[in-house]
Amino acid sequence: MYTGLHTSLDYGRRAGMEETRKITVEVPQATLALAQEYTGAGVTETVREGLKHLAGARAQLELRKLRGSFKFSVDLNALREDRPVRKSRK
Repeated sequence: MYTGLHTSLDYGRRAGMEETRKITVEVPQATLALAQEYTGAGVTETVREGLKHLAGARAQLELRKLRGSFKFSVDLNALREDRPVRKSRK
C-alpha cells in the first residue's frame, strides 16, 4: 500500500499539484450559491478559484507598490528593426 500511495503522491507533484490541506468552512448559502453559479463548478473548485483570485489580487497589489521604482529604457524603433518583416497574406 505504501508503494501505491508514494507513487500517487509523486505523480501529483509532477503533474503540478501542490500540497493540499483539508479545511472546513462555514459560508453563507447565498454567497456560495452565487459563487458556484459564476464558476459553474462544485463547492471545492469554487473555493479553490476564490482563493486563487485572492492570491492573484495580492500579487497585483505588491507589483503596484513597485510602480515607478524601475526605469526601463526601451527604444521602440530598435525593437521594430529586430522584428522580421511579415509577408502580407492574400
